[in-house]
Amino acid sequence: MKCGYIALVGRPNAGKSTLINALIGEKVAIVSSKPQTTRENIIGILNGKDYQAIIVDTPGVHHSKNALDKFMMKNVRSALAGVNLIVYLLDGGKQPDEEEKAYIEKLKAEQVPIIVTKTKIDKPCRCDYQVDHELSSRSGEGVEELKAKMIAHLPQAPYIYPRDYYTDKSVKFIIAEQLREQCLNTFKQEVPHGIAINIVRFQEKNDITIIEAEIICEKAQHKGIIIGRQGKNLKEIGQNVRLFAEQLLSVKVLLKLFVKVEEGWREKQNILKELGYDSKDI
Repeated sequence: MKCGYIALVGRPNAGKSTLINALIGEKVAIVSSKPQTTRENIIGILNGKDYQAIIVDTPGVHHSKNALDKFMMKNVRSALAGVNLIVYLLDGGKQPDEEEKAYIEKLKAEQVPIIVTKTKIDKPCRCDYQVDHELSSRSGEGVEELKAKMIAHLPQAPYIYPRDYYTDKSVKFIIAEQLREQCLNTFKQEVPHGIAINIVRFQEKNDITIIEAEIICEKAQHKGIIIGRQGKNLKEIGQNVRLFAEQLLSVKVLLKLFVKVEEGWREKQNILKELGYDSKDI
């Protein structure tokens, strides 16, 4: 049997989350057209007949602008420690700048094998950087071939997770991320990245699960946008996430959503800690 860790790395919006979902075949990471949607290292577990690939979807590589950004970049560095393979995703719709090229070369100089992969080849391609692989996660072209290359790098080792696991994240975390994805995709440019989700109640009973969640935004004007006229936006988001949760849990779900304003929450250590970000790691 073969088992090992593989890190997906790349700039924001390079397609890491879309690829990990395509590889696993389950909704593991949120997908949005907005960059920097992944904030933590999301683990997807790919199980085959004689292998287990533990794939880490990291936040996009970028300059740290606030406390949350610093936390995200620390996650990237920690994800690269002890992995058996790095898959660097290069956005095929853009030319890499000198900074990104230098970062790729730095990774190549490390002892860990790397597969530089061009993504989004189903769209007009503007990237002429020499890569090891090309694919489109949405059409599926090149995905199986990349999977075979990844598995080839796994060492002989016992499985780490049970064979029926496809992620190490809790159901509570997955539902919170689905809610954040719904918000990002619903509001596009109207509400920036200053959205976080806090699950304040998650109670499982025999025939129903009760979930209460706060949508935290940075400005009062964003609160109005999220709620919408006569609560239309919030109701639509809630319906979509409730259906997702019911499919995930196979029980009826009662979902209550609240919108809370916390100005500058991405810089507040107490708020970050409340949301699960360890202030010591920032």
